[in-house]
Amino acid sequence: MNTLIKNEIYNRQVTNWLLFCAVLIFFMILLGGVTRLTHSGLSMVEWKPLMGIIPPLTSQDWQDSFDMYKLYPEYQKVNKGMSISEYKYIFMYEYLHRILGRIIGLVFFIPFLFFYFTGRIQKKLTPKLMVMFALGGFQGLLGWYMVKSGLVNIPSVSQYRLTAHLGNAVIIYAYILWVAFGLIGASKKTFLTPTGNITNAMRSGAYIITSLLFIMILSGGLVAGTRAGLAYSTFPLMGENFIPPGLYSTVPVWLSAFEDVTTIQFNHRMFAYALFIIIFSYAINLLRKLNSTILRNVLMCMLILLVTQVCLGIATILMYVPVTFAAAHQSGAIALLTVSLFLSRFFYDHSKIYK
Repeated sequence: MNTLIKNEIYNRQVTNWLLFCAVLIFFMILLGGVTRLTHSGLSMVEWKPLMGIIPPLTSQDWQDSFDMYKLYPEYQKVNKGMSISEYKYIFMYEYLHRILGRIIGLVFFIPFLFFYFTGRIQKKLTPKLMVMFALGGFQGLLGWYMVKSGLVNIPSVSQYRLTAHLGNAVIIYAYILWVAFGLIGASKKTFLTPTGNITNAMRSGAYIITSLLFIMILSGGLVAGTRAGLAYSTFPLMGENFIPPGLYSTVPVWLSAFEDVTTIQFNHRMFAYALFIIIFSYAINLLRKLNSTILRNVLMCMLILLVTQVCLGIATILMYVPVTFAAAHQSGAIALLTVSLFLSRFFYDHSKIYK
């Protein structure tokens, strides 16, 4: 077989593998959000990286697990008197979250070994894949570090640790997609054919939007970690005011952005308004200037996701943060980031080829 064709096949295999891993991580982030929303994250009070894959199988196993859960503050201060069937419900979400994490690790590691030892991975790609694997291992440790913060006197995980856990998951997801999109661009250079005047301002705009979306997701992590979404269930006002009383009232003032629920929800709303204007203006501007079918489709997808995300955010607030809408809102943020990443990678590869 011609070497060029063989490398093309290998790159396609690696790309499909990475995209599949990204899809699993997308669902992992979604399941993590549901676990948080159902208050299930503290149901498993032990961290067993290897043996933890086996759930309670008998009635006695379930009773022993439940008895251990009773020793911790969440049961004593929040769920005292809950039945074992209710315990099984919250246990299920946390268990599935941890199992999916292990599955992702195997889905990444085993094919990596196969591709590596059969010479299907480009040399320059190997270090990037090793970074992905290291980040995945760190994510598992960070997850347990987060859970430990809620197994003490206050039965609620630290919003800082939760946001860090979410942020690292998004970084892994984004990095995998960045590499996979780069492989797609390398194998299909027709994608990068200039159709219109792609300027540095367009590229910079894509990079800035991607960065802002990541920060917005972190802001959502703070909202989830402090349950700030429950503070005000009105829109567009917060209660009876656009600027609610008590804003930035914590001492020191800067701490309000991280620990005061009113300030956290207000900041999340203001950031959403600003981001909507930035993304909408950027996409409309590019649609007017570029003729590329691919880019136009990406930009239209970005606009549709943007409007959907805003509607989901408003509905989540008005309906007092139901699990389905809140989970959909989180998924929408990741989907919007995905489109922005594709656009950023497109412009990045285009600038390298046509600089």
